[in-house]
Parts: sequence; C-alpha cells; structure tokens
Amino acid sequence: MPAKSKAQQKAAGAALSAKRGDSKKSDLKGASRDMYESMSESELEDFASSSRKNKPEHVGD
Repeated sequence: MPAKSKAQQKAAGAALSAKRGDSKKSDLKGASRDMYESMSESELEDFASSSRKNKPEHVGD
C-alpha cells in the first residue's frame, strides 16, 4: 500500500526509523506515532519507499 502524499511518506519514514531503533519513539508526534504503534516494519517500509513523483504534499491538496 503506497503512500498517497509526501506527508504520509515522511511520517512513515520517521516511524520506521524509530521502529528500527535509529531514533527515539518519544520524538514521534501525530501520524508518525500512530503509524509506529499500528503498523509493522515491512508495512512502514512499503509506505516510506513509494515514489514521490506526482504526489501532493498533503492528501487534500
């Protein structure tokens, strides 16, 4: 399931970093914290690695 916006991609990347132990879970806020708690590492990888080409900054854009 690819990210639908650049913002989703960034949040998934932050959550993935915390999941791998590269950053602190306490640094996460909002969507990235929710993603950390509800998604597996492989799901986060899929979200974070999707192409950024032609994606809006936010889903509503």
